[in-house]
Amino acid sequence: MLEALTTIAKDNWQWRKQIWRLALFELRKQTKGSALGWFWIFGRYFILIFAYWFALEVGLRAGRDLDGPFLIWLLSGLIPWFFMRTMISAGSGVLNKFSFLVQKIKFPISGISTLFSVSSVLIHLGLVGLLLIIGIPFSGTISIYLLQVPLIILLMLFFFTVFSVLTSQISAISKDFALLLKSFATPLFWFSGVIFNVKGLGIAWLETMLLFNPITFFCSSFRAAFFYQTWFWEDLPALGGMAIVFVGTFVLMVFIYSRLHEVVADGL
Repeated sequence: MLEALTTIAKDNWQWRKQIWRLALFELRKQTKGSALGWFWIFGRYFILIFAYWFALEVGLRAGRDLDGPFLIWLLSGLIPWFFMRTMISAGSGVLNKFSFLVQKIKFPISGISTLFSVSSVLIHLGLVGLLLIIGIPFSGTISIYLLQVPLIILLMLFFFTVFSVLTSQISAISKDFALLLKSFATPLFWFSGVIFNVKGLGIAWLETMLLFNPITFFCSSFRAAFFYQTWFWEDLPALGGMAIVFVGTFVLMVFIYSRLHEVVADGL
C-alpha cells in the first residue's frame, strides 16, 4: 500500500502541469457551442438557487427562527453541495469519460480524478465569490471567520478527489456501482442537512449518525463561516466524525488502487 501511495503522489506531482491545463480545457469546453458561453456555467446554479429559495422561504416560510438572513443560510449549504453532487455523480465516472487519456498518452488514472476535481472546484470558487458578494452587505463587514473558507475548500477538494480516485476505479469495472452512486445523489441531498439544521432534529441517534456524513460536515462548516460566525473546528464531535471517515476513505482508496489500477488501465 505504501508503494501505491507513493505512486499516486508522484504521478500527480509529475503530471501537475498537464493536469492544470486539462482542467482549464475541460472548463472551457463547457462554454463551446453556446452564444452566452460562461453565463450558462453559473446560470443553471442561479436558477436552482432561486427555485430553492422561493420554495423554502416564500412558499414554506422556512427560516423564521433563524437569527439572520435565510438566503445566506441556504446558500451556505447549497453551494458546497453543488460541488459535492458533481463529485459524487460525475466524479465516479471520470475514468470512462477520459479513457482516451489513458489509451493515447498513458495518463495516470489518479491524475484524471484530480483534473476533474480541479475543474469542478474552479466553478465552485465562482459560486463562493457570489456568496461573499451577497453575504458581506448583509453582515456590514468582512468577518474574520471567512479566513477559514479557503481551508474548508481545500479539505473538501482533497476529500472528494480521494473519493473520486476510489469510486472511479470500481465504476470502471462495474457499471452497476456507477449507477448506484448516481442514484444516491438525490437521497443524500435530503438526508445530509443541506437545507435543514441537523442539530435541530431532536433525534439523538440520527444526529450522531450524521456526524459521519462528509456532506453534512462541509455544509455545516460553510455555515459556521458565513452564517453562524464560528470556527468549524470548534465542533469537535463533527470534526472527529469527519476525521474517521476521511482516514477510512483514504486507506480504502490506496488499497483499491494497489489492487486495481493496472487492471483498470488495461481495461480502458
